[in-house]
Amino acid sequence: MPYVKRDPDGKIVAVFAGPGEQGVQEVPEDDPELAAFFNTHQPGAAQKEWLESDLSLARVLEDLIDLLIERQYFMFTDLPKAAQEKLLQRRGLRKEFSYVESLFGDEEELSGHGDDDGFL
Repeated sequence: MPYVKRDPDGKIVAVFAGPGEQGVQEVPEDDPELAAFFNTHQPGAAQKEWLESDLSLARVLEDLIDLLIERQYFMFTDLPKAAQEKLLQRRGLRKEFSYVESLFGDEEELSGHGDDDGFL
């Protein structure tokens, strides 16, 4: 279930996947206010490019943090608790995504354009 944060007037101002933020409330996925929020906050083409760029940069930063920890420049526990939690959550999501991807193969294999004989 999604969690939402509301402004003083009761309008949804943010949506979260979990209850991690203070002052959020759980709403059903089919909530009409939630649907209206998504309809009015869908990113345009330029915003999508920025979002994709931000997501790519987030992955680069995750990899950099892992490298610095691996080379013992600092310890994971030196990071603020909120940063530790976000990194652990993203690692878990990446593991889940990797597992699902391994079950279904990559996009090339699914489309039948891989090196195999075209069978799924």
